[in-house]
Amino acid sequence: MNKLKLIIQREFLAKVRNRTFIVMTFLSPVLMIGMIALVALLTKSSIEKKSSVAFVDDSGLFSKDDFIKEKSISFENLTEIGLERAKVLVRESSQEGLLYIPAEQGIDEIAKGVQFFSDESPSMITISTLESILDKKLENEKMKELGLDLIKLEESKVDIDIKLSNFSGVKSSKLINGIKIGIGMGAGYLIMMFIIIYGAMVMRSVIEEKTSRIIEVIISSVKPFQLMMGKILGTAAAGLTQFIIWGILLIVIFVGSSYFFGVELHNNGVGVQQMGMEHMDQIAQNDTQLLFDELMGLPLISTFIYFILYFLMGYLLYSSLYAAIGAAVDNETDTQQFMLPIMLPLMLGVYIGFATVINDPHGTVATVFSMIPFTSPIVMLMRIPFGVPWWQILMSLSLLFLSFLGIVWIAAKIYRVGILMYGKKINYKELMKWIRY
Repeated sequence: MNKLKLIIQREFLAKVRNRTFIVMTFLSPVLMIGMIALVALLTKSSIEKKSSVAFVDDSGLFSKDDFIKEKSISFENLTEIGLERAKVLVRESSQEGLLYIPAEQGIDEIAKGVQFFSDESPSMITISTLESILDKKLENEKMKELGLDLIKLEESKVDIDIKLSNFSGVKSSKLINGIKIGIGMGAGYLIMMFIIIYGAMVMRSVIEEKTSRIIEVIISSVKPFQLMMGKILGTAAAGLTQFIIWGILLIVIFVGSSYFFGVELHNNGVGVQQMGMEHMDQIAQNDTQLLFDELMGLPLISTFIYFILYFLMGYLLYSSLYAAIGAAVDNETDTQQFMLPIMLPLMLGVYIGFATVINDPHGTVATVFSMIPFTSPIVMLMRIPFGVPWWQILMSLSLLFLSFLGIVWIAAKIYRVGILMYGKKINYKELMKWIRY
């Protein structure tokens, strides 16, 4: 036991004293938030970018006033010069393209004959916007042909804004489900990435010691099983240390941002938000406060605890396989043939999470795969923000732990033989022989 403790301590200190580890531990949350902010900024700038489109209307139904309400696109009317000359002008200009509305006998024929000319593929947003403008105008023209009163039709429209609340009367934000999906997807994806990263650390550590022949000296003092478990648990301790620091930093950033934006973390029943902006709409203020109240009402702490548990159990399960692979090969290049069977369950877990958990977190497929040990660390983490019965979590963790014990037993047999095996290309048939030794 003392030898195992020394190996764990050695692996842990080797990881946490690494300068790259220290820098990335404190820099990763900032980089993550910065990346999210950058993506949001680039998306916003892309959406707000104003494009220019020319149009030729041979139908006589449209004028520039029909297009002027659209803020994201500027329009130029080239109807007077005709379609062919307009094509030449637009092709030589920086405009995105030319919209052509033909002269036909009926509204339906006009709708079928509309074309958009451009040298490059047009933006989907631009085409969607043009279709929306044309739909509305042509629908109005057709309703006039049918003798319908457009003013009365406009007055008959009703705007529905459904308010959400539970049966106790507590209000809820419409965005909360999106936040739950984001938390679940983020947690599941991070679990997959961290299992791969920290598992690969164990594998590289084994390969490095094996190729440098240091392993022969170490094995003379400790048992192979102790060495394997020491590497796995030491790297796990380093990973948990990193997660705890990240959790503290994210809480500090979250609390700091809430005070920066003036949102109260505790609902006092009034929903007041001091933003320092006198002309801000009160409804928007209440919605923002409601969203923060909903966010604070989510089981964030328990989700973080489950994240740690599922990372730890999933890491122990997969890192045992990584250690066995590291012991079986002489260099990292030879590991490729064994990596696919390890990666497939992780990829399947992410796929199941994105394809089914988002739409039906309590469905049969999501529930079954959240119990299967090789996919449960990812799928269950994606389900937890939506609320999962405690017995399902307990069963999932129990199955994961029992599977870990079985995989460790198999990996230890491979590790024991492979750690001192040099110069031989290993295949699956050979691994099966080692397991039976």
